[in-house]
Amino acid sequence: MPADDIPPQASSSGPRANRPITLAVVIGAHGVKGEVRLKVFAEDLAAHRHFNGGALTLRSLRDGTNAAIARFAEIADRTAAEALRGTELTVPRSALPPLEPDEYYHVDLIGLPAISDEGEPIGRVVAVDDFGAGDVVEIERPTGKRFMVPMRPEAVPEWSEECLVVTAAFAEA
Repeated sequence: MPADDIPPQASSSGPRANRPITLAVVIGAHGVKGEVRLKVFAEDLAAHRHFNGGALTLRSLRDGTNAAIARFAEIADRTAAEALRGTELTVPRSALPPLEPDEYYHVDLIGLPAISDEGEPIGRVVAVDDFGAGDVVEIERPTGKRFMVPMRPEAVPEWSEECLVVTAAFAEA
């Protein structure tokens, strides 16, 4: 995505900078020898060998029918693999390449308060998705109602560690 299509990056030195980055999540067991199926969020998961503070060591990774298939040194059988369902595979931010000025990690946006460009509080970012045409942030209002906003400058003119600013026209009532 061109640099002028993405809002300014939040600082990578604040409190959010120490959050681990989730690269995949275990979605189930595969076979009987301890392999797991993964939903992968990273472009190159195989570049990392240690996850969750060293608790899991990746031995192999391959493409599967509907998910990546991984084997971890610490998982010996299907029972142990099934117990991992829902486990997020994280690495420290320092294990990833530095961000360019026009880039961000989804974790940097999740949890941010959202305000309109008129200064009105509108909610909190609860999710960031990419349905194929770029990132979309999901914002939950205090009432529990949620709405989505494309992460493009006309909808999100700026963001920082403190908040996400949404153009009022994109803030659903």
